[in-house]
Amino acid sequence: MATEALVSFAVERIGDMLIQEASFFKGVRGQVDRLHKDLRAMQCFLEEADKKQEEDSRVRNWVSEIREAVYDAEDIIDMFILNAQSLRTHSFPERAFKKLTNRYKVGKKVEAIQLGLQDISNRREALGIKNIGEGTSMSRSAQMLQDLRRSTPHAEEHVVVGLENEADKLVNQLIGGDQRRRVISLVGMGGIGKTTLAKKVYNHTQVVKRFPDCRAWAYVSQDCRPRDVYMQIIKQICTSTKEQVEMMEKLQEHELGAFLHEHLKDNNRYLIVLDDVWSPSDWSCLAKRSSNDPDCLGSVFPDGGKGSRILLTTRYKEVASHADVRSIPHEMRLLSKQKSWDLFRRKAFLDIDAESYLPDLKELGEKMVDKCNGLPLAIVLLGGLLSKNMSHIEWKKVHDNMSAYLAKEGQIAGVRTMLNLSYIDLPSYLKPCFLHLSLFPEDYVISTRKLLLLWIAEGFVLQQDRQSMKDMAEIYLNELINRNLIQVVRTSVNARVMECRVHDFIRELAIEKAKEHNFFEPNTVVGPHLFPSNSSSLFSSKSRRQSIYSDFLRYASIEHYSTPYLRSLLFFNLGGICQTSQLDFIAKCFKVLRVLDLGGLRIENVPSIIGELIHLRYLGLRHTGLKMLPLSIGNLRNLQTLDINNLKRVPDVIWKITNMRYLYIEEQEEDDPLKIDTVQNLQILSGITFNQWIRNNSSKLTCLEKLKIEGRCELVEGVEFSNSIAKLHSSLKSLYLKASNETSIPSLAMSSCPHLCKLHIKGRMQKLTETFQFPQNLSQLTLEACRLDCDPMPILEKLPKLLTLRLRAGSYLGKEMHVSANGFPRLKILQLLGLSELVLLNILKGAMPWLMQLCFHHTIEIFGLNGLLNLVEVQIHFLSRLRRLLLYRFLRTKLSFWDSTR
Repeated sequence: MATEALVSFAVERIGDMLIQEASFFKGVRGQVDRLHKDLRAMQCFLEEADKKQEEDSRVRNWVSEIREAVYDAEDIIDMFILNAQSLRTHSFPERAFKKLTNRYKVGKKVEAIQLGLQDISNRREALGIKNIGEGTSMSRSAQMLQDLRRSTPHAEEHVVVGLENEADKLVNQLIGGDQRRRVISLVGMGGIGKTTLAKKVYNHTQVVKRFPDCRAWAYVSQDCRPRDVYMQIIKQICTSTKEQVEMMEKLQEHELGAFLHEHLKDNNRYLIVLDDVWSPSDWSCLAKRSSNDPDCLGSVFPDGGKGSRILLTTRYKEVASHADVRSIPHEMRLLSKQKSWDLFRRKAFLDIDAESYLPDLKELGEKMVDKCNGLPLAIVLLGGLLSKNMSHIEWKKVHDNMSAYLAKEGQIAGVRTMLNLSYIDLPSYLKPCFLHLSLFPEDYVISTRKLLLLWIAEGFVLQQDRQSMKDMAEIYLNELINRNLIQVVRTSVNARVMECRVHDFIRELAIEKAKEHNFFEPNTVVGPHLFPSNSSSLFSSKSRRQSIYSDFLRYASIEHYSTPYLRSLLFFNLGGICQTSQLDFIAKCFKVLRVLDLGGLRIENVPSIIGELIHLRYLGLRHTGLKMLPLSIGNLRNLQTLDINNLKRVPDVIWKITNMRYLYIEEQEEDDPLKIDTVQNLQILSGITFNQWIRNNSSKLTCLEKLKIEGRCELVEGVEFSNSIAKLHSSLKSLYLKASNETSIPSLAMSSCPHLCKLHIKGRMQKLTETFQFPQNLSQLTLEACRLDCDPMPILEKLPKLLTLRLRAGSYLGKEMHVSANGFPRLKILQLLGLSELVLLNILKGAMPWLMQLCFHHTIEIFGLNGLLNLVEVQIHFLSRLRRLLLYRFLRTKLSFWDSTR
């Protein structure tokens, strides 16, 4: 499905270009239109073909040919637009002649592609793949895994390391708690040990004693068939004769569901394990008893109020929440370094002490275990493989090519096979986003803001309904996280993911699949040995994405004219200073580039030739040390994202880039005028100064959702500034005001911005805005360095929808704060940090009824904690050991402690 999605995106882009660049297509419009229609027609077959290509090489080759044809069409059109654009500077006679020549050439190329598509279509029928969608056979890897999993749950793994605490927690959940039927979910990536843990608790003495008469284990799989699952359960909980089993085999699915329901209802209590549930819809199919009467839907698994339990394993958090919204999923964690070594040692060295082996074997073993990154399946397979041969030579062979050994055909449930199922299960729109993860270095912490903007620039995100593309990209990210294909590194106070990473084995899977789909150039994601000195060019002419982790100067010295159709170029972790002339090759060689990220590369200046990259959509220059941008940046008319910081000044040409959507220009050194009110598609503007902002007509920025204004503001008149913000009433959702040099934030009334839900103010305020002047839908408020003299709580506690309140250093200079009864009716998070004068917080009974997290300095004395019935987390800074103990006994909540002196 990755090819289907990539082709779909490319066809959509061709259609968009036909509309947006209509003036360039005079004379060839008809041909390009017909080509677009032919490509759309081929799309009809691709979705099913993409599913089949995992197992059928003929289909795989056919799909590859379509992909290459679409890429060729995209290349021809991009180059045609580029050439037509360049002719605008030529004299009329020369321009007219070259236009005719270009149209003739592109017409011939389009004809060639159309003939190729016709040939591809004819061979589809000749190959016997006319009706691709017929049949629903399971892939070999899925079938192999299903056969393996059908082994009895009583075959418990004897070597279980790192799961002891988790097992105890699960046992308590199964045998204790309320008497309602509960669904307890084990959630985690493939190979993390969900089934192993489930087997351990299923066979635990206390669990067997609690459910003596009615326990069953059923494997579900990607190919969920409720009838088969019901039969697995019935055979384990019913004592049936051969004739009765034969009779049940003849029953319809809904009849089996009804039979199972009645049998479970008649028992005292039951425990059912559903191993490997893949989707919420699969759970719904299993849990609901079918009936010929559409109005009669009952649960197959009855709730008799007797303490019955269903234990469910899944890779997806969404499945867990769908199965039982009142149960918190048990999220499996990767093993620690020590636990990983313990597991490996017991598998590789068996009963023999590891210390008795040569030190070099132990050293190699530790290095290989580190590469497993705590994934139990990889460690178990590795240990089992190495236990067969204890020679240093054999261990070194495995060490040098570990991934290949763990992916061998002989490893039935190998790491690659296990993880590949997660890839196969991805919907088509997520596969390109997953493949894109292959471009990032190993163990790289990825900024999610950057990742989402890259996906948008690549064209992987399609706008739906009234959702912005950035919101849609965030939905895609969360789906991949929920599927345990991306790991969360850091979240914001309101639980949005700020940084993430990819497990090494997941990354290797992404790289493998990216190679298969010609998504990127495979030899561009290796280390410093990438560039031999005698090589002139290492990249194929079809290379579309390159990701460079090694020396920039060596990369720049290579001949790049053989890769004219490169679309994305990313640089990571590059040292040294780059001179202006050393960047010229990018614009000269990669003329249809869409994504360019030079972030982290030390740059003196950007060459003016960069303005010739008219297809560029993303330009990343953050942390480059760059102080000036060339005026030619204004020629990048398709640029959607510009991400840069610490410029001396921003050239006043941004107004020309009317397609700009995301503009990050924080920490400008100078405050020169900057016109931006012509950029009417702008959705995020971060880093404009107060003086620059006030000189623009904000009423034209009808799409602006997120705004950060910073710098000096002593010359900004309050009413005028307030009115400029009020003009954003139809779109603004997030506002950050950051004043510098002890200047005061202009007075501001925001009640006219009904969509504003996030407000951050950093800087001196004359006084706090009255409650009625705040937006009534405000859900998150941060105040910092405001130097308020009066207690802000009497005003802030009346905000009806406030969920998060953060009062940071210097926001309040008083000694006491008081929250009245019924204050903060919906607040969930309260942070009081850096308030050096504050010594008392008094919370009256009935205040903050939904508060869940409280963070404060240890010098603050708090009254009224016992009235916070929903409080589950307390974070205390600079806390003595005695006070920690007393508070823990008093609250019985999750406590976290920080000491910022460390």
